[in-house]
Formats: sequence, C-alpha cells, structure tokens
Amino acid sequence: MACGSCGTGGGCSTGCGKLDVHDWLGNMNRPASMFDAVEIRFKGGRKEFYRNVNNLELYTGDIIVVENNPGFHLGEVTMQGEMVRLQLKKKKVTYSDDLPIIYRKATEKDVEKFEQSRVRELPTMYRTRELIREYNLNMKLSDVEFQADNTKATFFYSAEDRVDFRELIKVLAGEFKIRIEMKQISLRQEAGRLGGIGSCGQELCCSTWLTDFKNVNTSAARYQNLSLNPTKLSGQCGRLKCCLNYELDTYMQAVKEIPDVKGPIKTSEGLYFLQKTDIFKRIMYFSLPNDNDWIPLEVERVHEILEYTKQGLQVHTLHFNVMEEVDEDEVINSDLSELDARLKKKNQAKNKPNTNRQNAAPQKGNVKFEKKRPEENRQQRPAELPKNNPGNSKFSQRTNINPNENKKVESEDKRVELKKETPPSAPKASVPNVNTETPKVNKPDEAPKKEPGTEKIWKRQNVKPDNNS
Repeated sequence: MACGSCGTGGGCSTGCGKLDVHDWLGNMNRPASMFDAVEIRFKGGRKEFYRNVNNLELYTGDIIVVENNPGFHLGEVTMQGEMVRLQLKKKKVTYSDDLPIIYRKATEKDVEKFEQSRVRELPTMYRTRELIREYNLNMKLSDVEFQADNTKATFFYSAEDRVDFRELIKVLAGEFKIRIEMKQISLRQEAGRLGGIGSCGQELCCSTWLTDFKNVNTSAARYQNLSLNPTKLSGQCGRLKCCLNYELDTYMQAVKEIPDVKGPIKTSEGLYFLQKTDIFKRIMYFSLPNDNDWIPLEVERVHEILEYTKQGLQVHTLHFNVMEEVDEDEVINSDLSELDARLKKKNQAKNKPNTNRQNAAPQKGNVKFEKKRPEENRQQRPAELPKNNPGNSKFSQRTNINPNENKKVESEDKRVELKKETPPSAPKASVPNVNTETPKVNKPDEAPKKEPGTEKIWKRQNVKPDNNS
C-alpha cells in the first residue's frame, strides 16, 4: 500500500510513489548560485522546508538529519533548487532565516537509531488508547510519531469538540519518559495517514498524492445529478468524497446551457414534469404524473417551448404543436410543424377504427374480401356471363352467382306464361252462382292419358296436364 515513510509498512524501495514530485529540472546543469531551500518529507507524507546553509550536495531520495525543536530528526529529500521557490510561493511560505536548517547526511548509525525509535510507536499508541478510554475523553488517536533521537513523540488525534487532555499528557510523560506533543488533524488527514482502498478500487487519493483538502458541498453532487445518498457519497473518512470536486468545473460549464425548468410545463394534455437531465447528451426527460412513459426532448427544443409559454401561448403537446390560449383553432407554424403533422396523422390512423375493410381491394381467390355489387348489377350479371363452363365452381366463387340461376329464371318465365293461357278450372259445387254468370269457354280437345315418358310432350305443347286424368 504505502512505503515505510508513510507509516504503513514496507520500504521506500518498493516505489509506492507517496506524494512524489518529478523534478524536471534535475538533469540540468546546476547554476553557480543555487537556491538553498530544500523540501523534506517525513512520516505520513508530511512535508516541510529547510535551508541548506552548509551547501551540501543533495539529491532526491537522500536521507538527511535536520534541525528539530528540541533535538534532530531524519527525513527524505523530495525537491530542491528553483522548484522549491515555486512551492514556497504556492504554499505561501516566506523564505527567511527563521526556517530550520539541514545538519548533514544521515549515517548508518543515525538510521539504526531511528528504526529503534519507530519500534516504540505501536505499543505507545495502544497504551494511549487505553488511557483515553479510562479518562472518557471524546477523541480518536490515529497515529504516533517518535523523533529520531527518542526525546519527543507527536500524537495525532481527531475530535469534534475541544478536549481537555492535560491529565493524559502528565500520565504519558511519566510513563514513557519523553516529551509529549498533541496535534489535532482533520478526518481527511486521518484517512490519509491510515490509508485504504476506495469504492473505485484504487488506493485513497489522500494517502497517495492529494495534499490540499478543499471543502466539498452537496451542491457538487446536485450539479452532477448524483443521488444524495450519504452512504454512497461519503468516503472512509466519513465526509463527502474529495473526487466530487474533480469534474465539478466541467459539469458547471455544461449546466450553463441547460434551461432552468422551475415548474411543470402546462399543455392541453396535462402537466409535464421534469424527471431527468442528461447533461452531456443534452437531453431532458418529461412525463405526466403517474406515467412511466418519459418523453425525451433536446435542450434547444425545451428552450423554444419555454419561450412560447413566456409569450402567453399554450403548448398542445410536447411534440411541439403550439396553440394560442385565446383561439385554440389557430396553430402557430414552427420549424417542426411538418414533422409534427406527420406524427399526429400517424397516431390518428392507428387509433381510428378500420371502416373501409369492406371496401378493401379484393384479393384474387379470396372470397372474404370480395366487393359486394348492387342488386341491379346482380340481375344483369347472368345475361353477361359467358356460356362456357357455367358449372365451374371457381368461376362461381369469384362472381358470387349460382350456376343454376339461369335455368331457374327460365322455369319461372314458363310458369307465368302457362298461368296466362290456361283457363280456370270448373267449380266443384253442383249449384251454380245466380248472381254471377260464368263465361262460356270452349274445352280443349281431350288430352291423351298420361303415360310414362310423355312428360316432355306436355311441356312442348305448353299444356298443363290434368291430375284427374
């Protein structure tokens, strides 16, 4: 995770890169009068500036002995030369004679003594936490750093309120025989000293490269359309994640072009509410209440709709049919009117019942979709039909005409002619009617008796056979 100088185990040779800075002026020839300020790094990524008054030839990564109050301490060179001048200006540190100085390069004996002092850090931290619980102090001890000469120890803690730890300092000084310094740090600095893996799967930014901790507000999450869920927005420190500020400027620049929809959009269909805004795709989603069918609209289109509403016009639908409030029959033409007319016509065609199903074009061989003909044409049709193949079933299905209809009409005509020519039969009563005079009708010649096979003869003579015979 981190190197030994970070306090999380391992050695600097592993290349953890904790807060390393590339000196792009390191390969250049050194000037005659070099800036004598040097940046030194200590445990936990803490960095301070020292003066090289002895003009020592130092390189990045050298272990040196520096002045501390009281005694001395060991640190690692991270930057020197003109780069340090820029860092002093950035961090607003004035270069003066009050800056501590560098004594010498560390020897093997100095490094061994420093390692022995570091062995005491974990037992001291555990014992101090027990004393904090005994005194019921509202503070959290996160780390302990011993000085290289074993004369001083710095206790790093975090607390929400002011803590009275005077009794604790007396007990620690008497038990460990060292000088005690209590230093309060923020929760973000505490997470950086402890280290860990973030929700992104990478090592925490505060424990690898981040040094300046800026305030993070919930407005950063609102600009980026993130859900205001504390468990998802909080880091291991319990505060809002520092990475919320990384892309905030880009989102704020993109949001400037998004219209501010303060309330619902009033249309003739109802009130449309804003559900979601995709900032980089420049699409806004609207929907009616209790409706899951969201309507996507581009940002330019939303701007035009809002302009119409400001002019006192009512939007018929979000598909951009705009109508005046005074006269709803007047439709205002727009750039999208032609497209909207097509959509409206298409929707009406879907919702309209199919009344022209009977008038549909007939398909060949399909009796279901044949066009019905009026009665006049149906009576004239038999005379127009071809005489060839009158009993063809396929032909009769296409024309809806019975092949025996022609014979039926001829037989009916013969019956009418027979009625007109044949006289009425004599009454069965023996007493004649006095009031009426029966006309004298000459009886036809006596017909021959009916014999089998003679039915065709009666039809040719147009005489109806007598049933009595």
